[in-house]
Amino acid sequence: MIPGLDASADPRLTDAVARWRDWLAHERRFSPHTLSGYQHDLAGFLGFLAGHLGGPPGLAEIEDLKPIDFRAWLADLNGRGLSRTSVARALSCLRGFFRFLEKQGIARNSAITALRTPRVPKSVPKALSVEDAFEMILAAEDLADDEWIGLRDKALLMLLYGSGLRIGEALGLDRGQVPGRAGNGADAMVVHGKGNKDRIVPVLPVVREALDAYLASCPYGAGPGGDGETPLFLGARGGRLAAGVAQARVRDLRKLLGLPDTATPHALRHSYATHLLAGGGDLRTIQELLGHASLSTTQRYTDVDMARLSSVYEDAHPRARRKP
Repeated sequence: MIPGLDASADPRLTDAVARWRDWLAHERRFSPHTLSGYQHDLAGFLGFLAGHLGGPPGLAEIEDLKPIDFRAWLADLNGRGLSRTSVARALSCLRGFFRFLEKQGIARNSAITALRTPRVPKSVPKALSVEDAFEMILAAEDLADDEWIGLRDKALLMLLYGSGLRIGEALGLDRGQVPGRAGNGADAMVVHGKGNKDRIVPVLPVVREALDAYLASCPYGAGPGGDGETPLFLGARGGRLAAGVAQARVRDLRKLLGLPDTATPHALRHSYATHLLAGGGDLRTIQELLGHASLSTTQRYTDVDMARLSSVYEDAHPRARRKP
């Protein structure tokens, strides 16, 4: 069953949604996480239409939608307290869906072009200080009840901060990708990132040592396929570690250390980029290391560093101090 459509839905619309979903997955190569988000947004729109129109929508109803119908949907999103970022993402998803319908000759509706995208506030990544990042990593080993789980958590956080991986990228690794195993080099690994794109990331010796210590203590050996098919980070029962478990562990660390709510697994990736930039790294290199498709995405980190520099300047420069 297609999310957002029940058994009574127009089969032509059901087929169109399935084709759109397959196109996103195989042609656009969206990650499972992004694909799930887009499906959720479209399902929400179709669910709204069912109530707004008094019945399940079909292709004919999709084509007959007027600007006022789309504005009613946006008003519903705002009324439910969605952030401007979430509303903008949902609108972008919907525009993409209607473009797909038109290009495939399935349906056409130009009314959606009359909608203006909500202005999204410019977000600045929330990086940890070097001290807080190290403290979180070191505390991870002591928080767990089992020694091997503590070593696992420490190795995971070191990989996020030491190599700038996304949490999904790290948890998707297999043992055979660890440097020094299965004939790999000892100082880098290939990471499968967004858009099905691979990139090479350096692995510091201290990160490799943490990974080796964790693997040596892990009670679960390699599976039938050997290291190449055995997940690197395992849960307590031996399956691939779930992102929710890792995020919960970081929340516990955050409470223990008194860190802000912005101290998340992704904050360690932000910290990696911010600290590289502060240390003299150039944007192009950091872009490659992070796997960003656009340099403009990486340029957000200059705002973080400039904020730090401005703070230091205002606190330290004699001419910047205000008179009481």
